[in-house]
Amino acid sequence: MRLVLLLVATGLCSAQYNPNTRPGRTSIVHLFEWRWDDIAEECERYLGPNGFGGVQISPPNENIVITNPNRPWWERYQPVSYKLCSRSGNEKQFRDMVTRCNNVGVYIYVDAVINHMCGSGGGAGTHSSCGTFFNAENRDFPAVPYSAWDFNDGKCRTGSGEIENYGDANQVRDCRLVSLLDLALEKDYVRGKIAEYMNNLINIGVAGFRLDAAKHMWPGDLKAISSRLNNLNTKWFPKDSRPFVFQEVIDLGGEGISVNEYFGIGRVTEFKYGAKLGTVIRKWNGEKMAYLRNWGEGWGFMPSDRALVFVDNHDNQRGHGAGGASILTFFDSRLYKMGVGFMLAHPYGFTRVMSSFSWPRNFVNGKDQNDWIGPPSNSDGSTKPVSINPDTTCGDNWVCEHRWRQIKNMVIFRNVVDGQPFTNWWDNESNQVAFGRGNKGFIVFNNDDWYMDVTLKTGLPSGTYCDVISGQKEGSHCTGRQIYVDNGGNARFQISNHDEDPFAAIHVNAKL
Repeated sequence: MRLVLLLVATGLCSAQYNPNTRPGRTSIVHLFEWRWDDIAEECERYLGPNGFGGVQISPPNENIVITNPNRPWWERYQPVSYKLCSRSGNEKQFRDMVTRCNNVGVYIYVDAVINHMCGSGGGAGTHSSCGTFFNAENRDFPAVPYSAWDFNDGKCRTGSGEIENYGDANQVRDCRLVSLLDLALEKDYVRGKIAEYMNNLINIGVAGFRLDAAKHMWPGDLKAISSRLNNLNTKWFPKDSRPFVFQEVIDLGGEGISVNEYFGIGRVTEFKYGAKLGTVIRKWNGEKMAYLRNWGEGWGFMPSDRALVFVDNHDNQRGHGAGGASILTFFDSRLYKMGVGFMLAHPYGFTRVMSSFSWPRNFVNGKDQNDWIGPPSNSDGSTKPVSINPDTTCGDNWVCEHRWRQIKNMVIFRNVVDGQPFTNWWDNESNQVAFGRGNKGFIVFNNDDWYMDVTLKTGLPSGTYCDVISGQKEGSHCTGRQIYVDNGGNARFQISNHDEDPFAAIHVNAKL
């Protein structure tokens, strides 16, 4: 028994669950399809000063260039090689971004596409982001190099070579996902090439990885690859720090693969989180915010210390992946801000904020015909710089939810209350709820169709606080509403159902 416990403890210590963010920084942001130059600037001018812990970036490796449709966002998920050149920038720009962001305490997490190469329909040629020759029909990727020996074609047991049944774990992991050439990750050579790519990124200074399509790879293969990864660069990270690993595993139940199989490698994306939270905040299926009292494991989610959570991601905001129409996005900005506010106030999981670009939606039979559209681009297909408006929002169809005052201030709220217990829950048995985080913060929501006027126990020290949703503390005054906490820790909250944002939040760093 003692040996078993020792082995379990060793496994937990060596696993890559620690996000490596600096102390006091508790969330990362996905700057989807941003250029490296723009991310470097954003780290210095906004993310660092506002307490963001890191950035998930789009895949940095060479990918196929697709012109029909014209440069879709998903071309980034079709690798041609592991060279660091994409429409976000070249290797020199990538290195500069990592250095500049690390220097201000904002770390970089790479979206690693290691399950497959580009689609078998990619043909032969040099239509790639670095101009490298490849021949997808012949499984020939000389810049890695990979050849026909390095793919799973002979292992897949379906007639089409594609995944045909998601209830069959063998198919999901050994056959092609939407025609993408499936790498044979059990081969030592392939594992070595992938580890070489990831170690190059670690040596440059990245803090960790999102493993794209992890569900389509055998946990044993991922374990073997992660065991080959170097410790993080000691220029920025403590000695013996391991890269943070979080794996994209969509598990809403009822399929052949479970998130539990991946806990030995690192954290896992909890797709139930955004799907369920969206259903509750939309008040669908009779759901009420009062039911969120036992949010987290009580809703059948994975353990908090294994979960990476988000309200939406780049897939499901387009109707891909998991969650369907319940997913909250920037298109539903009022509800979305409530969802993100709840996520950042609640202690469950490690949080990731989404930062998007907009596109003109065109629904036909419930399907968005424009879900492929890539980032704001110039006529030559190059990505436009992210323009910042005088009011600090973004222009040129960059949405930049992380710059919305309410979301940025809740990222700060989460930092302030980090480590504090979940306390002082209150609800009206409907859609008005409130809860505290120890003696550091308190948040109140009115998602009902009537006015809210309640006095609640906050657990905070007495004094006058600035609500960080309607405004914030600037110098010695509040730009939004003030909330007074009496000597008993109680405060009166008046929130109209017609308010721009029908919720309020206070914390000890926003006290006058």
